[in-house]
Amino acid sequence: MSVAELLRQLRVSPSEGLSDAEVKARRSRFDTNTISTRRPTRVMSLLFHQFKSPVVYLLSFAAGLAFYFGEPDEGGAILAVLAINALIGFVTELKAARSIEALRLLGTRRARVRREGRVHILPAEELVPGDIVVLDAGDAVSADLRLIEASRLAADESTLTGESVAVDKQTGPVSADMRLGDRASMAFKGTAIARGTGTGAVVATGLATELGRVTRLVLEADPGSSPLELKLGRLTAQLVLATIAVAVAIGGAGLMGGKDPFVMVEAAIALAVAAIPEGLPIVATLALARGMWRMARQNALIERLSAVETLGATTVILTDKTGTLTENRMTVRRLCTASRDISLETEALKQGEPSQLANDRPAAGLLRIAVLCNEAHLNREDEGGCGDPMEVALLRAGLHLGLSRPVLLHGHGIVRKHAFDPALKMMATIHECGDGVLVAVKGAPEAVLAVATRATAEHGEIALDDNKRAEWLSRADQLGHSGLRVLACAMKMEKLADAAPYERLILVGLVGLDDPARADVPQAIRDCREAGIRVVMVTGDHVVTARSIGRAVGLPDKIANVVEGKDIAQVIETGQPALRDVVIFARVNPDEKLALVRAYQAAGEIVAMTGDGVNDAPALRQADIGVAMGLRGTDVAREAAAMILLDDAFPTIVRAIREGRIIFANIRRFVAYLLSCNLSEVMVVGLAVLSGLPLPLLPMQILYLNLVTDVFPAFALGMGEGEAGILKLPPRDPKEPILGRRQWITIILHGGALTAGTFGALAASSWLALDARGTVTVTFLTLAFAQLWHTFNMRDPHSPLIVNEITRNGWLWGALLLCAALLAVPPYVPSAALLLQLAPPTTDMWSVVLLFSLGPTIVTQAISAVARACHTRVR
Repeated sequence: MSVAELLRQLRVSPSEGLSDAEVKARRSRFDTNTISTRRPTRVMSLLFHQFKSPVVYLLSFAAGLAFYFGEPDEGGAILAVLAINALIGFVTELKAARSIEALRLLGTRRARVRREGRVHILPAEELVPGDIVVLDAGDAVSADLRLIEASRLAADESTLTGESVAVDKQTGPVSADMRLGDRASMAFKGTAIARGTGTGAVVATGLATELGRVTRLVLEADPGSSPLELKLGRLTAQLVLATIAVAVAIGGAGLMGGKDPFVMVEAAIALAVAAIPEGLPIVATLALARGMWRMARQNALIERLSAVETLGATTVILTDKTGTLTENRMTVRRLCTASRDISLETEALKQGEPSQLANDRPAAGLLRIAVLCNEAHLNREDEGGCGDPMEVALLRAGLHLGLSRPVLLHGHGIVRKHAFDPALKMMATIHECGDGVLVAVKGAPEAVLAVATRATAEHGEIALDDNKRAEWLSRADQLGHSGLRVLACAMKMEKLADAAPYERLILVGLVGLDDPARADVPQAIRDCREAGIRVVMVTGDHVVTARSIGRAVGLPDKIANVVEGKDIAQVIETGQPALRDVVIFARVNPDEKLALVRAYQAAGEIVAMTGDGVNDAPALRQADIGVAMGLRGTDVAREAAAMILLDDAFPTIVRAIREGRIIFANIRRFVAYLLSCNLSEVMVVGLAVLSGLPLPLLPMQILYLNLVTDVFPAFALGMGEGEAGILKLPPRDPKEPILGRRQWITIILHGGALTAGTFGALAASSWLALDARGTVTVTFLTLAFAQLWHTFNMRDPHSPLIVNEITRNGWLWGALLLCAALLAVPPYVPSAALLLQLAPPTTDMWSVVLLFSLGPTIVTQAISAVARACHTRVR
């Protein structure tokens, strides 16, 4: 739509703006210019959520039975355990309940609005469609605007489109089907004006804006449960069902055999308490928190604990380009003069080394024009500045040759400026120079060459005929195909400052710029490849630029591996084979990023998505693990992500993946430990009931045993440092349960060994002629210490017997000492002995305990050594 037609439909004059009455009328028709967000999760609902678990229901029922049959100590102890679990879960999940409240910050801006012929500074929330907004460099755009005036106007839209370079704006209409990043006649809410001035008419506010549309995508994105949460939930449900089945079977068998109903109920309570690893949620939470602390020391801040483990299952990383794979710092890479092509060393620029080009007059002349025809400012040498990123890069390159813009301007003051004209694709500055003026021009190569009649040569100037012009265009194309953004610089001398700036120019040369790849990224991508993880670049930049960066960081360099945003839907429809072949997606919109994440997830992948802008937020929230940039990321991206990189470095993601794999291996280790210990308790109680023996373990003792031997040794197992080559293993199958067939077989065998040792101690108690309390004390201590020694069975079967990941774990030795004290002291403390119904052990009793508690571990290790030797001999 033309500007005139737009203003007619909006019923507004650009010089007068809306009247107060019209603003009031329109405010009643349109929503306020704010971004609505979800309500934050209520504290009470989060607290109640901690009790929505089959384990809680089962243990609550067991506590109720204990109270009903006059056992308040047992019932109270069970409820205390439930309260501890709920408290830990509540505290760790409280922060994870935040949503996209940061989007509101992008709406609480102030805008300069022309109303009734005067410019007012008003809260952005008060804007209505038809308002005339005045824009200047540095302003945040407060609504979606159709531009009606623009003078060298450019906007930083990186947070919305992913485009790393400021987008030049103009007022002419564009095609209705133009992609978001190519709508040059629009300024979007949430973006920022990089340079120039302009005026725009508000055409959309609030959720009707492009930013609002992204917000709706974020709200619609459902991250679901993490793989670890699903696996632990499935395991817990299986344990509850098995516990109920065993308790009912044993209780029924006892009642049919004429046993005392009260004894059977007590046995059922003991079985329920024994079968459920009460320490599992505590240990899982602490192990994940430990992983979070370790990650924070490596510049990765975890927002959700489960994200640590999820990273370990990652099979695909969808990463943006700017600032993650690149330095997010435009740099001059090539200078093309008539005599030669010059490659500038980036490191020399950074380190301030003396330039080898200081005596190269053509190169110095080229950069002199680039520095003069410039409106950016450097804060300090070799650091960022204010203005267009490419112009800042030109100033930085000028300093490399000793060309400081303030110094140059001291002798060549600016007489006039011709702002960048999007139609002409050029800009010019007029400078004092002796008796005349110097016209400095830079712009698109094809535009500058079209108006240039001569070119500088090694010895003076030469005519620029069609053949020479074609040679220069070919050189510019070569730079473009290597991923560089190309500018042409030209100049001329005139007598008067009002001479036409874009006629009879003298071409000085070409400048090639890029955003260089980070030096540490190629090795990180190789590490990912060794780990079986695919890295896919998803960027809003053009195909040529994306392919160049992909080549620099080690991504496969084939045309078939690159897909533009407009073709994404077709690739998604093709399915997994097509997705597996693509390594770069270019010119991608926010909704397409979200669709890509969903497509990879539908193909069975565990997806990690990196991003920094508003445009990345929906995909970050949808991904299995969203990774936001901490240095340059928007609040929206950080709130939507599960992990924030404090250094914006891609290698940090790789370290996080390694940590995630270690966490899963540790979780599998301590879950196997917990379940083998609990299985032994169930077998001890169950076999005693079925054999007509008195209960060798009482419910209160089992509860205490679980809190001591479950929590501390299991947590120590979760603190393992992991194996050195864990990243050289392929990702585990996302569908793989925490405990597979091999782990379950091991659990059953270990549980049987612990049970055998406990019944051996029970038989020895009869030989010592101990009373009922003495017998229970011996069986309790034997099983307890057998579980402590059982931690040494958790080593990798292929690791050495003495020096391995278990014996090197200092946390484990501390846990064993603490648990040994917590088990050995209570029988000698009258109040604790009365509560647990224990008797002070004698020397003979301790001898039995040590003998039969060490027996299972010794036998297990011996069998393991024999099996390993046989396996080695067969190989």
